[in-house]
Amino acid sequence: MLTIEKQHPSCADEIRAVLADLGDSTTIIGHHYQIDEVIDHTDLQGDSLALARMTATLPARNIVFCGVYFMAESSALLARPDQVVYLPEPSAECVMATMSPAAELERIFGEASASGRTIVPVTYVNSTLEVKAFVGRHGGSVCTSANARKVLEWALGKGDAVFFVPDRNLGANTARSLGFSDEQQYLLPVREKEGPFDRARADACPVLLWPGFCPIHTRFNVRQIEGIREQYPEVRVIVHPECTPEVVSAADAAGSTAFIIREAEAAPQGSTLAVGTEIHLVERLAARYRGTKTVVPLVESECTHMAQTTGQSLLAALLDIRAGGTAFVVHAPEELGVDAKSALDAMLQIS
Repeated sequence: MLTIEKQHPSCADEIRAVLADLGDSTTIIGHHYQIDEVIDHTDLQGDSLALARMTATLPARNIVFCGVYFMAESSALLARPDQVVYLPEPSAECVMATMSPAAELERIFGEASASGRTIVPVTYVNSTLEVKAFVGRHGGSVCTSANARKVLEWALGKGDAVFFVPDRNLGANTARSLGFSDEQQYLLPVREKEGPFDRARADACPVLLWPGFCPIHTRFNVRQIEGIREQYPEVRVIVHPECTPEVVSAADAAGSTAFIIREAEAAPQGSTLAVGTEIHLVERLAARYRGTKTVVPLVESECTHMAQTTGQSLLAALLDIRAGGTAFVVHAPEELGVDAKSALDAMLQIS
């Protein structure tokens, strides 16, 4: 299993000292996929949307968001006017979020809608502010892995088809859970090598899928599940719905990071769980339940972008905040904010 190196004690001590100076003005929140040396200093942990939603409820003025850029953008969008959101590692991106450029979405969405059908866009929260704004402009909604089913039901009740971006696997798995066959799902051709746009198929399918994916979760495969079952005959396999439909079908259960955490907590003593998601969360669950139940990774799969945030980068951000600097501030541009917030608000109303 992955060995997670602890930060140098002096760095941890200095972080604590700076936080003592900042006092109640600063709260650190962190995504479950962050490394331990960062999580150790967080006041609250959660998935991307849970963290963004909690921002405005926190009394602190300074919100230090330990995650990747799109997450901090959502947090900044939902923050109160008196709050400032900081990202310790501004270069930390999400590969999947970059797979759906807003201009390309507009082009393909226009082509899909050309026949006059009412198509409702839905974006996974793992997307840029530009994509959320595109979805809001066209009357759509954001979703999470936890509420994707409910949001897709809403979208299909509102229009003739759903235009799901950017994660084809979450879209396909959710569509399957609603009873839609593979033939009722159209994987949109975005690049020339993927072939021409099939008008007849697009018009016939109620689910249109953007071909993005999470590299972390597409590393899992059915052979790994078969192998882990041979190694642990009584194992319960739990995976994230960003995995391929084949992996989700072969697993015992699939759900969001919050679902995986609840499943580990509810598992009886002496049981074995194999988890298919980002390794830092799996390692943390393994350590939490060591001696009472066994938690193993389906395979080690690390998000290197999440791992960009370290104790040193967290310290740098805190020192900058203490000095009154703005080097780590994340802004939600006003020209995108209204439409993007509309998409987020739609989800909150649906849920």
